[in-house]
Amino acid sequence: MHTLEIKDLHVSIDGKEILKGVNLKIDENETVALYGPNGHGKSTLLMTIMGHPRYHVDSGEILLDGENILMMDASERSKKGLFLAMQMPIEVPGVPTADFLRSAINSRRDKPISLSEFYKLLNEATKEVNFPFDMVNRSLNEGFSGGEKKKNEIMQMLILNPIFDLVDEIDSGLDVDAINYVAKALKEEQEKGKGILIISHYARLYEIVKPSRVAIIVDGRIAFEGDNSYVEKIDVEGYEWLESEFNISLKKGSEAKPKVISLGTCAIRKNRAK
Repeated sequence: MHTLEIKDLHVSIDGKEILKGVNLKIDENETVALYGPNGHGKSTLLMTIMGHPRYHVDSGEILLDGENILMMDASERSKKGLFLAMQMPIEVPGVPTADFLRSAINSRRDKPISLSEFYKLLNEATKEVNFPFDMVNRSLNEGFSGGEKKKNEIMQMLILNPIFDLVDEIDSGLDVDAINYVAKALKEEQEKGKGILIISHYARLYEIVKPSRVAIIVDGRIAFEGDNSYVEKIDVEGYEWLESEFNISLKKGSEAKPKVISLGTCAIRKNRAK
């Protein structure tokens, strides 16, 4: 079984500590919804897992199938089976989307993919997310709308076929139809047995892409884990219940280290029944 495990991860940006000891494990066939107030480290965690150079790992480990990947650059991590669908994809003038995708595929193969096989994959992926096929000949993300950029990210994910999908607010800024296409693609990734770590503020997405469990990051630490019933609770109540029910402070920079709380399904139901 493939596993992605983060152990006591401390990360800083420009000398400021953002992640303060994150512990989280994700297995294949598991979808973890990563929640938390804005600015508490959700995107930082995904960027760090993928190897963004701006994020400095002060201590801790990121293990993929038991191997520490911290010394690998982003391209090596990608080849190992990680993929990040970014919240704000960048534009790359002069690099056609199709050429970019073919190069990415070939970097993972001993023998280059044939044109016929590549265009078959590309045709299937564009249909899956309702992405106009003629746009693959345009420079990567250049002049794309926000929705087109997000669809392009999911299309890349489908073509590259990673082991673990890291998804950072891929549904933000999408209309209802686009959200449905993205959610359907992620649902199919679940059915393939992929491990998925996903950030989203929209319960609508989770109506289709049902998480195995919820993890909530507060002030740079995973402060709470529970089953997918907490998607609805967060959607309705926000995060204030963390303070009232579990005494978890939502303030950043608090001196008190929040106690990690993990509730199994039975414990959750018992708590709600009180």
